[in-house]
Amino acid sequence: MPETTVRTADAGVRLAAGYFHSYSVVGLLAVVGVLFVAVAFASGRLLRPVVPTREKMLTYECGVDPVGEGWAHTQVRYYVYAFLYVIFAVDSIFLFPWATVFAAPGYGGTTLVEMFVFLGFLAVGLLYAWKKGVLEWT
Repeated sequence: MPETTVRTADAGVRLAAGYFHSYSVVGLLAVVGVLFVAVAFASGRLLRPVVPTREKMLTYECGVDPVGEGWAHTQVRYYVYAFLYVIFAVDSIFLFPWATVFAAPGYGGTTLVEMFVFLGFLAVGLLYAWKKGVLEWT
């Protein structure tokens, strides 16, 4: 086998070993994290006193004794507003990295076009929600 082929194969093996070494460090860290949480939960279960009484098993909320049924009717519109807020709050976070890239030389025009395409999608979503009457508070 020629020496250049051996040298190229050896470099490929070293490159793959370095690549997998990086993932092995991440995997080891994940295993240590899972073990840490498992040991914490197990030690908590072993060390805590378990003395169940009727009062301890009651539902407790804000110091008020439970009265009546265990569920209440909640209107969906509150969840819709919360969902819309989360969507637009998370999407607006994407504007900050674009602003930093926009300031970098050579990326201005492309970044500006991408930003307006993204904002266009947000505007279409907001327009759709408005046309469906989701934003009406009745």
